[in-house]
Amino acid sequence: MIRRYLERLELSAVLERYDPSLVRAGYSAVNAGLSLAVMAAVAHFSHAPFLFPSLGPTAFLLFYTPTVPAASPRNTVYGHLIGVLAGYLALTLTGLRDTPPDLTDITWARLWASAVALGLTCGLMPLLGVAHPPAAATTLIVALGLLRTPLQLTVVMIAVVLLAAQGLLVNRLAGVPYPWWRPAPPVPAPSEPVTTGS
Repeated sequence: MIRRYLERLELSAVLERYDPSLVRAGYSAVNAGLSLAVMAAVAHFSHAPFLFPSLGPTAFLLFYTPTVPAASPRNTVYGHLIGVLAGYLALTLTGLRDTPPDLTDITWARLWASAVALGLTCGLMPLLGVAHPPAAATTLIVALGLLRTPLQLTVVMIAVVLLAAQGLLVNRLAGVPYPWWRPAPPVPAPSEPVTTGS
């Protein structure tokens, strides 16, 4: 009985009964909102930056387009990790690691830190096969100095892992073919049989 009830709640069953665009919008809105509410509660009680701007687009990918490669847990975690490391490296190279952010008066050093961080992030993610567009925002958050200490950056990565775990749990419970870690390899199109002339 419980199993039948849960099957009726699977996303595919709901999509068959109701307007798919409304179901997808509702699924995305409810789950992204709840996931970020959890992160906000953790941030509130821990007084640590568990909620930051690039988690919003990550949540959108996880719940609106969960089957695209960029939404896989692997791409999510590694993409943000690349963004954090590239941003921190750029801060180090430009001598800005201990400089507080100032978004109203961008210095040349901050401009270079942002450009280097974004360039590295946008180059490394596709090169390593872990493209996750929201990570480009994460690298700018770091390069602009908004979150820059090793402790803050560790919290950023813990938050990313927690959000990816929420995406995995919710999508799998909803019956979405969401990968456990990496996206499924693309299935090649069937080829025409080779015939020989006789």
